[in-house]
Amino acid sequence: MDTVKIGIIGCGNISGNYFRTARNFSVVECVACADALPERAAQAAAEYGIPRACSVNELLAMPEISIVVNLTNPQAHKEISLRAIAAGKHVFTEKPLAVNRTEGAEILAAAQAAGVRVGAAPSTPLGGGLQTCRRLLDEGAIGRPIAASAFMMSRGHEHWHPNPDYYYQPGAGPMFDMGPYYLTALTTLLGSVKRQSGAASILIGERTITSEPLNGQRITVNTPDHVAGTLEFANGAIGTIITTFATYASKLPRIEIYGTEGTLGVPDPNTLGGPVLLARGRGEWEELPLSHGHTVGREQWGMGVVDMAHATLTGRAHRQTGAQAYHVLDLMQGFLECAATGAYHTLESAFERPAPLPLGLAEDLLD
Repeated sequence: MDTVKIGIIGCGNISGNYFRTARNFSVVECVACADALPERAAQAAAEYGIPRACSVNELLAMPEISIVVNLTNPQAHKEISLRAIAAGKHVFTEKPLAVNRTEGAEILAAAQAAGVRVGAAPSTPLGGGLQTCRRLLDEGAIGRPIAASAFMMSRGHEHWHPNPDYYYQPGAGPMFDMGPYYLTALTTLLGSVKRQSGAASILIGERTITSEPLNGQRITVNTPDHVAGTLEFANGAIGTIITTFATYASKLPRIEIYGTEGTLGVPDPNTLGGPVLLARGRGEWEELPLSHGHTVGREQWGMGVVDMAHATLTGRAHRQTGAQAYHVLDLMQGFLECAATGAYHTLESAFERPAPLPLGLAEDLLD
């Protein structure tokens, strides 16, 4: 199979997983990287054997690059994605697609006009864990899905992240930071949402950093650190979700899907693997073997980029689409709007569920 050349813009914490992914799949080759801090791009190029570290302008001008991987901070997603689209490149961006619906819609409209593809993280729905869950649901393992729950319960980032202030500012918080994993998983498994409600608040308004190098500094929280909501799926299922940076500890499951004939325990959507749990009959849980590969997070984290590369060569639709990413963005913004207004939000966005991966444990089964 031919090789699709990619360029990565943004060489921060998450970039290493994308560089490793590119190194592990022959269908993609990372030929350049760029960062607002040139020394960071140079360091990444040296560490991962990237032929060229350069400026953003230089990377976008390289004719051999087909896909730009946008790993900048969310506030820069719109600018970088639009510049890549204007340069005739397909774009795969880290989550979220943008910081609000308006910016997300601009990206999708520009891509459609230019005839290029947009994809977005997370790629975790392509991992063996969630693909196994997708197969079980499609085969009717729990009957008709009627409800779902999703819980992202956390203390927050100030205890471990080297620069946690961003996560407590508008455009972040638990919903925009972690919500994409949970909402992308839920919508991959159950489809589009037609209506939602939400409640949100700042529960711990000031945080003290205990991680290095900013130990002792204080953070003023300027966006809700606890968001709860309901989801009414187009297929009739009712979902409940909580994302929080305000809980000390929790034993709640990550995601469960409830059906007329059983319950499916879905693995952490921030991972690629299992475990996948199923309860039927007397309600006793059993762990099921994974039916799909792609479970090594650090080495396969950018699976969405790999899938997009395959899709550009074969002409099929890629799986982590801009339409789904926009629907997730619509939901995240909707939760905060519902909390502010006290009203339901009826979604205008929708997307077509991506095709499941072929059945099997091989690590190159994408078409």
